[in-house]
Amino acid sequence: MDFTIRPAEPDEYARIGELTTAAYVGDGLLAADDPYVERLRDVGPRARQARVLAAVDGEGALLGTVAYVGEGGLFAEVARAGEAEFRMLAVEPDARGRGVGEALVRACLARAREQGHGGVALSTQQTMAAAHRLYERLGFRRDASRDWSPVPGVDLLVYALTF
Repeated sequence: MDFTIRPAEPDEYARIGELTTAAYVGDGLLAADDPYVERLRDVGPRARQARVLAAVDGEGALLGTVAYVGEGGLFAEVARAGEAEFRMLAVEPDARGRGVGEALVRACLARAREQGHGGVALSTQQTMAAAHRLYERLGFRRDASRDWSPVPGVDLLVYALTF
């Protein structure tokens, strides 16, 4: 790997917010004026409720990010008792295909195991086909019984992995 996964530093929060927003809007997952964009951009509250991870190269360039939620709280959406979850996985377009997303997910899985969780769950949009392939390759399975809609017109799929 030519990059490192580590906890995000507060001075990186603005860049992480912009990367996450650009990935979601740029990939057509959200409109630029969607209210959720502000939640993606504002990393401070996320970092207080979750462990925000950053993938950085040797020069410190931000390649990707994810929020690991292992303790419940405001950012826990689909994890059941004994599960962790992760959210807001985003990879810089130029860094895609280098294993950044997979490394971020694996870091979440390792953290969940360290904390004694029995598995990990996540929500994903129906159109995130590349992410679905990654999750399935890592052993996640669809759990349609847990699919949900945070707001009308946004239907999310749930994937879960049991250790």
